[in-house]
Amino acid sequence: MDHLQHAAPVLASMDIHKTVTFYKEKLGFDKSGWIDENYAVIGRDKVEIHFWKCNNKIFPENTSCYIYVENVDGLYLEMQNSKVIHPNGSLADKPWGVREFSILDIDGNLIRFGQNL
Repeated sequence: MDHLQHAAPVLASMDIHKTVTFYKEKLGFDKSGWIDENYAVIGRDKVEIHFWKCNNKIFPENTSCYIYVENVDGLYLEMQNSKVIHPNGSLADKPWGVREFSILDIDGNLIRFGQNL
């Protein structure tokens, strides 16, 4: 029996409402599960991300998550149009067997998107 079924990263947010707006407008997240001043649950496609309110930028600036995707090239073009690609995160084939790129969100969280080669 497979016990582990789904994972959702929990990332830090300096302002929950600004973070949610960024993810909706820039990253295309269109599903909201919960949003208040201290916590949010939002999603896109089959991915859900949780955010907790913090008051120290050291947390989001030192946090990241990895999201496996289909059609990484198409998603990369979408994110280029939103101008959120990390300065060192251009789309590339990596030696660990994925084609990936990365973005920085409004709080400094690094999100890496990859597709198995």
